[in-house]
Amino acid sequence: MPYAYDPALLPWIPQVPRLSIADIEQTRRDEKDMFAGMSKYVPPAPVETRDLTIPGPPDVPLRIYAPANRAGTLPGLVYFHPGGFVLGSVDMSSDDATAIAAEVNAVVVSVEYRLAPEHPFPAGLDDCYAALTWTAANAADLGIDPDRLAVGGESAGGGLSAAVALLARDRGGPPLCFQLLGVPELDDRLDTPSMRAFTDTPIWHRPNAELSWDYYLGKGVRGTDAVSPYAAPARADDLSGLPPAYITTCEFDPLRDEGLTYAQRLIQAGVPTELHHYPGTFHGSTMITEAPITKRMAADRTTALHQALHPTH
Repeated sequence: MPYAYDPALLPWIPQVPRLSIADIEQTRRDEKDMFAGMSKYVPPAPVETRDLTIPGPPDVPLRIYAPANRAGTLPGLVYFHPGGFVLGSVDMSSDDATAIAAEVNAVVVSVEYRLAPEHPFPAGLDDCYAALTWTAANAADLGIDPDRLAVGGESAGGGLSAAVALLARDRGGPPLCFQLLGVPELDDRLDTPSMRAFTDTPIWHRPNAELSWDYYLGKGVRGTDAVSPYAAPARADDLSGLPPAYITTCEFDPLRDEGLTYAQRLIQAGVPTELHHYPGTFHGSTMITEAPITKRMAADRTTALHQALHPTH
């Protein structure tokens, strides 16, 4: 069906990868090539990185990003990459983590969580929560202020961020000051107007969403009463007591309505929530970094993170 995309995105859409996760092994082999033509982010100031592995079981690889010329303790963001629970990596999301470290002046802990279908729920979520608890326990060594610790991510990473925030609340885990939920994947029931309508949009569409949840939960589980709210946070009955949230949605994204609904429910539960909906955009349109709408989305996120992690007193 035709879509009224933002005019600045139109010239670039033919270059956007036509992503299908039907053959997940082939898609993973092609993943780097698919996104190789995208512009590389150059930070305005140097960012140092180091790789380490925290003990499990199983062990979880992390990559730490920090401004090279930092002074004193900084806020920390535990970051979960996108990829529909089945794709993506610390390497593939390096630009995003670098940008947050450089522009927000924060330490970013990027998590190489296990992917489905080889490692279905709760494996990836367990890795993400383990990374949060390790970061909190090692905040002093990382140069992180434990009172300014947040979680965040995009797409599946946004869904995992929401789930980790729920776990931290329910387990009495590390206190979080913020949750960044970028175009989050939250609801396995796939019954919103946007999910029903957008079957042929770039990058993400209903067929990919169906496969994503089948891989993550196991075939035949999505849409049933067996699904945990920690897998699909939209199913959580109580959203009170969660950290302040920043949520983004795109107009032509099958995930649009679950993000809008989750934001509304957070607000109704008394959680300070900022919602940004971007007309004319689609899931993954931020890869078109030259477009003014993408630059505005990035600036809005930076502003929200800076205000949350560097509050004025």
